Amino acid sequence: MKIFLTGGTGFIGSHFINQAHAVGHEIIALRRSPASVPRVPLGKAPVWLDKAMPDLQPADFIGSDTLVHLAAHSANVPYDTLEACIQHNVIEPIQMIRTASVAGIQKYVIAGSCFEYGRSGERYDKIPPNAPLEPTLSYPASKAAASVAFHSLAQELSIKLSIHRIFQVFGEGEDPGRLWPSLRKAALAGESLEMTPAEQVRDFINVTEVAAQLLAAIDLEPLPGIPLVMNLGTGEEMTLRNFAEHWWKTWNASGTLHFGAKPYRDGEIMRYIPLV
Repeated sequence: MKIFLTGGTGFIGSHFINQAHAVGHEIIALRRSPASVPRVPLGKAPVWLDKAMPDLQPADFIGSDTLVHLAAHSANVPYDTLEACIQHNVIEPIQMIRTASVAGIQKYVIAGSCFEYGRSGERYDKIPPNAPLEPTLSYPASKAAASVAFHSLAQELSIKLSIHRIFQVFGEGEDPGRLWPSLRKAALAGESLEMTPAEQVRDFINVTEVAAQLLAAIDLEPLPGIPLVMNLGTGEEMTLRNFAEHWWKTWNASGTLHFGAKPYRDGEIMRYIPLV
């Protein structure tokens, strides 16, 4: 299969490329600049298309069977403004899908975010995919808005579209400011690490499993015009404290985890566990 991919230099996207190539798929990957470096080494480079998303033309999609959209603007805190997130995560992808549909692409796999659920996530023991979207911050709000827009667009264009809301992904290539890389850096350096009380409950899923599930999603057959929305996680819950202590022990860290040394972020959601 020939896949048109966005976000190929990103955390999840670089793992997706390696797994897709391993099973024989062909990939055309959009990137902003030749200077963009994938988050993990690639066993084989895709065919890179160096363009901004708004500059895509129907000819860029000719021959591709599926569009996998993993690119996201400002996915890590501190988030960009709501206006910028809406522009890059809603308006530009809508334009891209319209252009791809003109070229004949009928199937779309979209990476969403668990944080689209926002405050509604706290009302569920396990969040169903049809839970209300009540995001609290700019990036999650833009992803929730994109979900709503993609539903409308799928109906308008009669395309096959699936949205996969990813829960607490971690692993190789992750942004160094996030939890797992911060834990590893401190542990391997023999340093201590200050944390929040770490009582948040999350579904932690390794990036390799996320990439595998997204790759499997290209074989799904949603009904034309009726998007399929799925949670992408393990269904298992763990506090941040237990997660941190597990990896601290795994790396034989000599430092100390100082829980409660930092406050929670504004708008922190304390429980996010999906129904999968």
